[in-house]
Amino acid sequence: MKARFYEEAVRQFYGNMKLGSSPISSMDFYASFFDSICRNMQDVQNLSSLSKEGKWKTVFPFQQEIIDKNHTVVVTDADVNIVYASQNMYFMNGYKPDEIIGKKPKIFQGKDTCHETTKVISKAIRNRTPFEVVLVNYKKNGAPYQCEIKGAPIWDKDGKLVNFIAFEKEVA
Repeated sequence: MKARFYEEAVRQFYGNMKLGSSPISSMDFYASFFDSICRNMQDVQNLSSLSKEGKWKTVFPFQQEIIDKNHTVVVTDADVNIVYASQNMYFMNGYKPDEIIGKKPKIFQGKDTCHETTKVISKAIRNRTPFEVVLVNYKKNGAPYQCEIKGAPIWDKDGKLVNFIAFEKEVA
């Protein structure tokens, strides 16, 4: 009986949010799903705050990218040091966000990472232009995975380069 009221309360609370629903087959599954949504919403809020604080010129659809498209988001400073990573980074490659803050994204590269593809990324960063690539990255445990990356420079409202952003997803 309490579960029914809980589900009704959750439905009312999240009713106006753009969230998908999932059938409840067990409380463990639902709790995991609920935790995931909470983490994702926290990332949306954190990235929105980062955007406001940095006075970013471009408004990114963080909710769409993180919740709808299940992208991992990585933000670097202008020198390409990681300043933010969404919490779903852990599920993509085993790194917790706080383990990679201050490091360069090259931390994910290894022996089978295509040098031509990394040159495309480097050129885009030098030229301050968007890029889209798929390359082999490496998980914390050393396992390779194909990572689709859509990256772009971020300018503040005064036209100064302040960050780079990457929307990433493991692909088959």
